[in-house]
Amino acid sequence: MKKILIAVVVIGLLATMGYLATQREGRGGVEVSVEEVGLRSLVAEVSATGHIEPKTHVDITTDVAGRIIELPVEEGQDVEEGDLLVQIDPALFSAAVDRAEAGLAQARANYAQQEASYRQAQRDADRLTTLQERGTDFVTEVEVEQAVTNADVQNRLLEATDHQVNQARATLDQEGDRLRKTTIRAPMPGRITRLNVERGETAIVGTMNNPGTVLLTVADLSVMEAVIEVDETDVPSIAIGDSAYVEIDAFPNRRFVGRVTEIGNSSIVPLNPAQAGGSAQAIDFEVKIELRAPPEGIRPDLSATADVITDTRDDVPSIPITALTLMDADEFEEIPNENVPPVERPESVRDIEGVFVVEGDVVRFRPVEIGVAGENYFEVISGIEVGTTIVSGSFQAIRELRDGSRVTIDPSQRQDTAALNGNEGDGR
Repeated sequence: MKKILIAVVVIGLLATMGYLATQREGRGGVEVSVEEVGLRSLVAEVSATGHIEPKTHVDITTDVAGRIIELPVEEGQDVEEGDLLVQIDPALFSAAVDRAEAGLAQARANYAQQEASYRQAQRDADRLTTLQERGTDFVTEVEVEQAVTNADVQNRLLEATDHQVNQARATLDQEGDRLRKTTIRAPMPGRITRLNVERGETAIVGTMNNPGTVLLTVADLSVMEAVIEVDETDVPSIAIGDSAYVEIDAFPNRRFVGRVTEIGNSSIVPLNPAQAGGSAQAIDFEVKIELRAPPEGIRPDLSATADVITDTRDDVPSIPITALTLMDADEFEEIPNENVPPVERPESVRDIEGVFVVEGDVVRFRPVEIGVAGENYFEVISGIEVGTTIVSGSFQAIRELRDGSRVTIDPSQRQDTAALNGNEGDGR
Protein backbone atom coordinates (compact mmCIF):
# COMPACT_ATOMS: atom_id res chain seq x y z
CA MET A 1 0.00 0.00 0.00
CA LYS A 2 2.86 2.36 0.89
CA LYS A 3 4.54 1.83 -2.49
CA ILE A 4 1.25 2.59 -4.27
CA LEU A 5 0.89 5.88 -2.38
CA ILE A 6 4.47 6.89 -3.28
CA ALA A 7 3.82 6.11 -6.96
CA VAL A 8 0.64 8.18 -6.92
CA VAL A 9 2.46 11.12 -5.34
CA VAL A 10 5.30 10.96 -7.90
CA ILE A 11 2.86 10.79 -10.82
CA GLY A 12 0.96 13.73 -9.37
CA LEU A 13 4.10 15.82 -9.06
CA LEU A 14 5.13 15.08 -12.62
CA ALA A 15 1.67 15.98 -13.87
CA THR A 16 1.73 19.22 -11.90
CA MET A 17 5.14 20.18 -13.27
CA GLY A 18 3.98 19.46 -16.81
CA TYR A 19 0.85 21.50 -16.28
CA LEU A 20 2.79 24.46 -14.90
CA ALA A 21 5.23 24.33 -17.80
CA THR A 22 2.32 24.27 -20.24
CA GLN A 23 0.70 27.23 -18.49
CA ARG A 24 3.97 29.12 -18.58
CA GLU A 25 4.32 28.48 -22.31
CA GLY A 26 0.79 29.71 -22.73
CA ARG A 27 1.51 32.90 -20.77
CA GLY A 28 4.52 33.75 -22.95
CA GLY A 29 7.18 31.12 -22.27
CA VAL A 30 10.41 31.01 -20.26
CA GLU A 31 11.60 34.34 -18.90
CA VAL A 32 15.14 35.07 -20.15
CA SER A 33 17.63 37.88 -20.42
CA VAL A 34 19.11 38.69 -23.80
CA GLU A 35 22.18 40.35 -25.25
CA GLU A 36 23.50 41.20 -28.70
CA VAL A 37 26.63 39.65 -30.15
CA GLY A 38 29.16 42.50 -30.09
CA LEU A 39 32.80 43.29 -30.76
CA ARG A 40 35.03 43.12 -27.70
CA SER A 41 38.70 42.83 -26.77
CA LEU A 42 39.34 39.56 -24.97
CA VAL A 43 42.22 38.39 -22.80
CA ALA A 44 42.80 34.69 -22.11
CA GLU A 45 44.50 33.99 -18.79
CA VAL A 46 45.82 31.06 -16.77
CA SER A 47 45.73 31.60 -13.01
CA ALA A 48 47.84 29.67 -10.53
CA THR A 49 49.32 30.03 -7.07
CA GLY A 50 52.88 29.64 -5.86
CA HIS A 51 55.61 31.45 -3.99
CA ILE A 52 58.39 33.99 -4.45
CA GLU A 53 62.03 32.99 -4.69
CA PRO A 54 65.25 34.63 -5.94
CA LYS A 55 66.25 33.88 -9.50
CA THR A 56 69.80 33.15 -8.29
CA HIS A 57 70.47 31.55 -4.93
CA VAL A 58 73.14 29.19 -3.62
CA ASP A 59 72.74 26.64 -0.85
CA ILE A 60 76.07 26.52 0.94
CA THR A 61 77.13 23.02 2.02
CA THR A 62 80.45 21.59 3.10
CA ASP A 63 82.82 19.16 1.40
CA VAL A 64 84.60 18.36 4.69
CA ALA A 65 83.17 17.42 8.06
CA GLY A 66 84.20 19.28 11.17
CA ARG A 67 83.26 21.60 14.00
CA ILE A 68 82.34 25.17 13.09
CA ILE A 69 84.70 27.52 14.95
CA GLU A 70 83.81 30.78 13.18
CA LEU A 71 80.47 32.04 11.89
CA PRO A 72 80.83 35.78 11.29
CA VAL A 73 77.52 36.28 9.43
CA GLU A 74 73.88 36.57 10.51
CA GLU A 75 70.63 35.88 8.70
CA GLY A 76 69.58 38.92 6.68
CA GLN A 77 73.14 40.23 6.36
CA ASP A 78 74.43 41.41 2.99
CA VAL A 79 77.74 39.92 1.86
CA GLU A 80 80.15 40.47 -0.99
CA GLU A 81 81.82 37.81 -3.10
CA GLY A 82 84.75 36.34 -1.18
CA ASP A 83 83.53 37.29 2.31
CA LEU A 84 84.13 34.68 5.02
CA LEU A 85 80.95 32.74 5.80
CA VAL A 86 82.03 29.68 7.79
CA GLN A 87 85.32 28.46 9.24
CA ILE A 88 85.56 24.75 10.07
CA ASP A 89 88.23 23.61 12.56
CA PRO A 90 91.33 23.04 10.35
CA ALA A 91 93.50 21.21 12.92
CA LEU A 92 93.06 17.70 11.53
CA PHE A 93 93.42 18.91 7.97
CA SER A 94 96.57 20.91 8.75
CA ALA A 95 98.07 17.79 10.30
CA ALA A 96 97.17 15.82 7.18
CA VAL A 97 98.92 18.44 5.04
CA ASP A 98 102.04 18.22 7.21
CA ARG A 99 101.98 14.43 6.89
CA ALA A 100 101.60 14.69 3.11
CA GLU A 101 104.49 17.17 2.90
CA ALA A 102 106.68 14.76 4.85
CA GLY A 103 105.65 11.92 2.55
CA LEU A 104 106.56 13.99 -0.48
CA ALA A 105 109.97 14.85 0.99
CA GLN A 106 110.64 11.19 1.69
CA ALA A 107 109.59 10.20 -1.83
CA ARG A 108 111.94 12.81 -3.28
CA ALA A 109 114.80 11.53 -1.12
CA ASN A 110 114.15 7.98 -2.29
CA TYR A 111 114.16 9.22 -5.85
CA ALA A 112 117.52 10.93 -5.40
CA GLN A 113 118.98 7.80 -3.83
CA GLN A 114 117.63 5.58 -6.57
CA GLU A 115 118.88 7.99 -9.23
CA ALA A 116 122.42 7.66 -7.81
CA SER A 117 122.16 3.86 -7.81
CA TYR A 118 120.99 3.87 -11.41
CA ARG A 119 123.83 6.11 -12.55
CA GLN A 120 126.40 3.89 -10.80
CA ALA A 121 124.92 0.76 -12.34
CA GLN A 122 124.88 2.39 -15.78
CA ARG A 123 128.54 3.42 -15.48
CA ASP A 124 129.52 -0.14 -14.47
CA ALA A 125 127.63 -1.58 -17.44
CA ASP A 126 129.25 0.92 -19.83
CA ARG A 127 132.75 0.18 -18.51
CA LEU A 128 132.42 -3.61 -18.77
CA THR A 129 130.87 -3.32 -22.23
CA THR A 130 133.85 -1.22 -23.38
CA LEU A 131 136.35 -3.74 -22.04
CA GLN A 132 134.51 -6.57 -23.81
CA GLU A 133 134.58 -4.66 -27.08
CA ARG A 134 138.38 -4.24 -26.77
CA GLY A 135 138.75 -8.02 -26.64
CA THR A 136 140.53 -8.20 -23.31
CA ASP A 137 140.36 -11.14 -20.93
CA PHE A 138 139.63 -8.99 -17.88
CA VAL A 139 135.86 -9.40 -18.20
CA THR A 140 133.65 -12.33 -19.09
CA GLU A 141 130.44 -12.23 -21.10
CA VAL A 142 128.45 -13.23 -18.02
CA GLU A 143 129.76 -10.26 -16.05
CA VAL A 144 128.81 -7.92 -18.86
CA GLU A 145 125.29 -9.31 -19.06
CA GLN A 146 124.86 -9.01 -15.28
CA ALA A 147 126.02 -5.38 -15.35
CA VAL A 148 123.66 -4.47 -18.19
CA THR A 149 120.74 -6.23 -16.46
CA ASN A 150 121.49 -4.49 -13.16
CA ALA A 151 121.51 -1.10 -14.92
CA ASP A 152 118.13 -1.87 -16.49
CA VAL A 153 116.70 -2.93 -13.09
CA GLN A 154 117.96 0.23 -11.44
CA ASN A 155 116.35 2.28 -14.23
CA ARG A 156 112.99 0.62 -13.61
CA LEU A 157 113.34 1.24 -9.87
CA LEU A 158 114.07 4.88 -10.64
CA GLU A 159 110.82 5.11 -12.64
CA ALA A 160 108.94 3.55 -9.70
CA THR A 161 110.33 6.09 -7.26
CA ASP A 162 109.39 8.86 -9.71
CA HIS A 163 105.79 7.61 -9.63
CA GLN A 164 105.97 7.58 -5.83
CA VAL A 165 106.99 11.23 -5.92
CA ASN A 166 104.01 12.05 -8.17
CA GLN A 167 101.69 10.10 -5.87
CA ALA A 168 103.01 11.92 -2.79
CA ARG A 169 102.59 15.26 -4.60
CA ALA A 170 98.96 14.37 -5.49
CA THR A 171 98.30 13.40 -1.88
CA LEU A 172 99.66 16.75 -0.76
CA ASP A 173 97.44 18.57 -3.28
CA GLN A 174 94.42 16.60 -2.07
CA GLU A 175 95.07 17.34 1.59
CA GLY A 176 95.77 20.98 0.76
CA ASP A 177 92.45 21.19 -1.06
CA ARG A 178 90.64 19.68 1.93
CA LEU A 179 92.35 22.20 4.20
CA ARG A 180 91.29 25.10 1.97
CA LYS A 181 87.69 23.84 2.00
CA THR A 182 87.52 24.36 5.76
CA THR A 183 87.23 28.05 4.91
CA ILE A 184 83.93 28.75 3.13
CA ARG A 185 83.53 32.11 1.41
CA ALA A 186 80.62 33.79 -0.37
CA PRO A 187 80.44 32.63 -4.03
CA MET A 188 78.59 35.80 -5.07
CA PRO A 189 77.29 39.07 -3.66
CA GLY A 190 73.88 38.75 -2.01
CA ARG A 191 72.03 38.36 1.24
CA ILE A 192 71.99 35.56 3.80
CA THR A 193 68.37 34.48 3.47
CA ARG A 194 68.68 31.32 5.55
CA LEU A 195 71.14 30.37 8.32
CA ASN A 196 70.74 26.82 9.59
CA VAL A 197 73.78 26.36 11.85
CA GLU A 198 75.37 27.90 14.91
CA ARG A 199 78.97 28.23 15.99
CA GLY A 200 80.13 25.02 17.66
CA GLU A 201 77.91 22.69 15.61
CA THR A 202 79.37 19.99 13.40
CA ALA A 203 79.01 20.34 9.64
CA ILE A 204 78.16 17.06 7.90
CA VAL A 205 79.20 16.04 4.40
CA GLY A 206 76.32 14.96 2.17
CA THR A 207 76.13 11.59 0.43
CA MET A 208 73.82 10.06 -2.15
CA ASN A 209 71.24 9.05 0.47
CA ASN A 210 71.99 11.88 2.90
CA PRO A 211 71.91 15.41 1.49
CA GLY A 212 74.06 16.64 4.35
CA THR A 213 73.89 19.95 6.15
CA VAL A 214 72.80 23.05 4.25
CA LEU A 215 74.74 25.57 6.29
CA LEU A 216 73.17 28.71 4.84
CA THR A 217 71.73 30.22 1.68
CA VAL A 218 73.06 33.24 -0.20
CA ALA A 219 70.56 34.84 -2.57
CA ASP A 220 70.60 37.70 -5.04
CA LEU A 221 67.40 39.58 -4.22
CA SER A 222 67.74 42.04 -7.10
CA VAL A 223 66.02 39.57 -9.48
CA MET A 224 63.00 37.77 -8.05
CA GLU A 225 60.68 35.15 -9.53
CA ALA A 226 57.19 33.88 -8.86
CA VAL A 227 57.25 30.09 -9.02
CA ILE A 228 53.71 28.84 -9.67
CA GLU A 229 52.18 25.39 -10.04
CA VAL A 230 50.14 25.12 -13.25
CA ASP A 231 47.70 22.33 -13.98
CA GLU A 232 48.61 19.99 -16.84
CA THR A 233 45.58 21.14 -18.87
CA ASP A 234 46.81 24.75 -18.88
CA VAL A 235 50.53 24.21 -19.48
CA PRO A 236 50.27 23.81 -23.31
CA SER A 237 48.76 27.28 -23.63
CA ILE A 238 51.68 28.98 -21.82
CA ALA A 239 54.81 30.00 -23.72
CA ILE A 240 58.16 31.50 -22.80
CA GLY A 241 57.86 35.29 -22.85
CA ASP A 242 54.14 35.45 -21.98
CA SER A 243 53.23 38.47 -19.87
CA ALA A 244 51.88 37.94 -16.39
CA TYR A 245 50.47 39.86 -13.44
CA VAL A 246 51.55 38.73 -9.99
CA GLU A 247 49.84 39.48 -6.69
CA ILE A 248 51.83 38.93 -3.49
CA ASP A 249 49.89 38.37 -0.29
CA ALA A 250 52.39 40.44 1.71
CA PHE A 251 51.76 43.45 -0.56
CA PRO A 252 47.94 43.74 -0.77
CA ASN A 253 46.19 45.80 -3.44
CA ARG A 254 49.30 45.82 -5.65
CA ARG A 255 49.98 43.98 -8.89
CA PHE A 256 53.44 43.37 -10.31
CA VAL A 257 54.29 42.83 -13.95
CA GLY A 258 56.40 39.88 -15.03
CA ARG A 259 57.10 37.50 -17.87
CA VAL A 260 57.40 33.74 -18.14
CA THR A 261 61.06 32.69 -18.23
CA GLU A 262 60.89 28.94 -17.62
CA ILE A 263 58.35 26.12 -18.00
CA GLY A 264 58.95 22.76 -16.36
CA ASN A 265 59.45 19.82 -18.69
CA SER A 266 58.31 17.29 -16.11
CA SER A 267 55.71 17.31 -13.36
CA ILE A 268 56.55 18.58 -9.90
CA VAL A 269 55.65 15.26 -8.29
CA PRO A 270 56.88 12.31 -10.42
CA LEU A 271 54.22 9.82 -11.44
CA ASN A 272 54.14 6.59 -9.49
CA PRO A 273 53.59 3.68 -11.91
CA ALA A 274 52.10 1.63 -9.08
CA GLN A 275 49.28 4.18 -8.77
CA ALA A 276 48.68 4.60 -12.50
CA GLY A 277 45.49 2.55 -12.39
CA GLY A 278 44.33 3.86 -9.04
CA SER A 279 42.93 7.17 -7.92
CA ALA A 280 43.52 10.22 -10.09
CA GLN A 281 46.66 12.16 -9.22
CA ALA A 282 46.91 15.90 -9.75
CA ILE A 283 49.66 16.67 -12.26
CA ASP A 284 51.15 20.14 -11.94
CA PHE A 285 54.10 21.76 -13.71
CA GLU A 286 56.37 24.46 -12.37
CA VAL A 287 56.34 27.78 -14.23
CA LYS A 288 58.70 30.64 -13.32
CA ILE A 289 57.76 34.29 -13.82
CA GLU A 290 60.48 36.92 -13.51
CA LEU A 291 59.21 40.10 -11.83
CA ARG A 292 60.02 43.28 -13.71
CA ALA A 293 60.23 45.60 -10.66
CA PRO A 294 60.14 43.70 -7.35
CA PRO A 295 59.10 45.85 -4.37
CA GLU A 296 61.35 46.86 -1.52
CA GLY A 297 61.16 44.41 1.33
CA ILE A 298 60.32 41.40 -0.81
CA ARG A 299 61.47 38.11 0.68
CA PRO A 300 61.76 34.52 -0.50
CA ASP A 301 58.89 32.09 0.16
CA LEU A 302 56.15 34.75 0.15
CA SER A 303 52.82 33.45 -1.18
CA ALA A 304 51.84 34.69 -4.63
CA THR A 305 49.09 34.37 -7.23
CA ALA A 306 49.82 34.89 -10.92
CA ASP A 307 47.64 35.50 -13.98
CA VAL A 308 49.53 34.53 -17.14
CA ILE A 309 48.19 36.15 -20.31
CA THR A 310 48.22 33.38 -22.88
CA ASP A 311 46.36 35.10 -25.73
CA THR A 312 44.59 38.34 -26.66
CA ARG A 313 41.99 39.31 -29.23
CA ASP A 314 41.07 42.85 -30.30
CA ASP A 315 37.55 43.71 -31.49
CA VAL A 316 36.29 40.20 -32.16
CA PRO A 317 32.69 38.90 -32.11
CA SER A 318 31.95 37.57 -28.65
CA ILE A 319 29.16 36.04 -26.60
CA PRO A 320 28.68 35.86 -22.83
CA ILE A 321 30.06 32.74 -21.20
CA THR A 322 26.63 32.19 -19.66
CA ALA A 323 25.05 32.03 -23.13
CA LEU A 324 27.00 28.98 -24.34
CA THR A 325 25.22 25.67 -23.84
CA LEU A 326 25.26 22.08 -25.12
CA MET A 327 22.61 20.17 -27.03
CA ASP A 328 22.52 16.51 -27.96
CA ALA A 329 22.98 15.97 -31.69
CA ASP A 330 19.87 13.74 -31.79
CA GLU A 331 17.70 16.59 -30.51
CA PHE A 332 18.80 19.15 -33.09
CA GLU A 333 18.36 19.42 -36.82
CA GLU A 334 20.38 22.29 -38.24
CA ILE A 335 18.59 24.60 -40.69
CA PRO A 336 20.97 25.97 -43.35
CA ASN A 337 21.56 29.72 -43.19
CA GLU A 338 23.03 31.30 -46.32
CA ASN A 339 24.32 34.31 -44.30
CA VAL A 340 26.24 32.21 -41.75
CA PRO A 341 28.50 29.28 -42.79
CA PRO A 342 27.78 26.04 -40.89
CA VAL A 343 30.03 24.99 -38.02
CA GLU A 344 32.11 21.95 -38.89
CA ARG A 345 32.27 19.22 -36.24
CA PRO A 346 33.36 15.57 -36.17
CA GLU A 347 30.60 12.99 -36.57
CA SER A 348 31.71 11.30 -33.36
CA VAL A 349 30.87 14.41 -31.29
CA ARG A 350 27.40 13.98 -29.75
CA ASP A 351 27.18 17.26 -27.83
CA ILE A 352 26.88 20.43 -29.91
CA GLU A 353 28.05 23.79 -28.53
CA GLY A 354 25.80 26.66 -29.37
CA VAL A 355 23.54 29.50 -28.29
CA PHE A 356 19.84 30.27 -28.46
CA VAL A 357 19.01 33.02 -30.96
CA VAL A 358 15.90 35.08 -30.26
CA GLU A 359 13.46 35.21 -33.19
CA GLY A 360 10.37 37.05 -32.10
CA ASP A 361 8.91 35.21 -29.10
CA VAL A 362 10.74 31.92 -29.79
CA VAL A 363 14.37 30.83 -29.71
CA ARG A 364 16.37 28.79 -32.18
CA PHE A 365 19.48 26.82 -31.27
CA ARG A 366 22.47 27.93 -33.32
CA PRO A 367 25.77 25.93 -33.25
CA VAL A 368 28.85 28.14 -32.82
CA GLU A 369 32.60 27.66 -32.84
CA ILE A 370 34.36 29.47 -30.03
CA GLY A 371 37.96 30.60 -29.65
CA VAL A 372 39.68 32.52 -26.86
CA ALA A 373 37.93 32.52 -23.50
CA GLY A 374 38.05 35.84 -21.66
CA GLU A 375 36.91 36.50 -18.12
CA ASN A 376 33.23 36.87 -19.04
CA TYR A 377 33.03 36.31 -22.79
CA PHE A 378 33.93 33.76 -25.46
CA GLU A 379 35.33 34.70 -28.86
CA VAL A 380 33.06 33.54 -31.68
CA ILE A 381 34.94 32.16 -34.67
CA SER A 382 31.93 31.10 -36.72
CA GLY A 383 28.24 30.30 -36.51
CA ILE A 384 26.73 33.68 -35.64
CA GLU A 385 26.89 37.31 -36.76
CA VAL A 386 27.56 40.52 -34.87
CA GLY A 387 24.31 42.18 -33.79
CA THR A 388 22.36 38.92 -33.40
CA THR A 389 20.24 38.85 -30.24
CA ILE A 390 20.89 35.77 -28.13
CA VAL A 391 19.76 34.44 -24.77
CA SER A 392 22.36 35.33 -22.12
CA GLY A 393 20.70 33.99 -18.98
CA SER A 394 19.82 32.80 -16.60
CA PHE A 395 21.58 29.42 -16.22
CA GLN A 396 18.35 27.80 -15.12
CA ALA A 397 16.37 29.32 -17.98
CA ILE A 398 18.92 28.21 -20.61
CA ARG A 399 18.84 24.68 -19.24
CA GLU A 400 15.07 24.57 -19.77
CA LEU A 401 15.16 25.87 -23.33
CA ARG A 402 14.84 23.72 -26.44
CA ASP A 403 14.95 24.60 -30.11
CA GLY A 404 11.65 26.39 -30.79
CA SER A 405 10.80 27.19 -27.15
CA ARG A 406 8.75 30.31 -26.47
CA VAL A 407 10.38 32.97 -24.32
CA THR A 408 9.58 36.22 -22.55
CA ILE A 409 12.33 38.83 -22.28
CA ASP A 410 12.82 40.24 -18.77
CA PRO A 411 12.72 44.05 -19.19
CA SER A 412 14.97 44.60 -16.15
CA GLN A 413 17.74 42.50 -17.71
CA ARG A 414 17.79 44.06 -21.19
CA GLN A 415 21.27 45.06 -22.25
CA ASP A 416 22.17 48.36 -23.86
CA THR A 417 23.38 47.17 -27.26
CA ALA A 418 25.35 50.31 -27.90
CA ALA A 419 27.37 49.81 -24.72
CA LEU A 420 28.29 46.30 -25.75
CA ASN A 421 30.45 47.51 -28.65
CA GLY A 422 33.24 48.52 -26.23
CA ASN A 423 35.74 46.32 -24.44
CA GLU A 424 34.87 43.37 -22.32
CA GLY A 425 36.51 44.82 -19.27
CA ASP A 426 39.05 42.08 -18.58
CA GLY A 427 41.58 43.49 -21.03
CA ARG A 428 44.60 45.18 -19.50
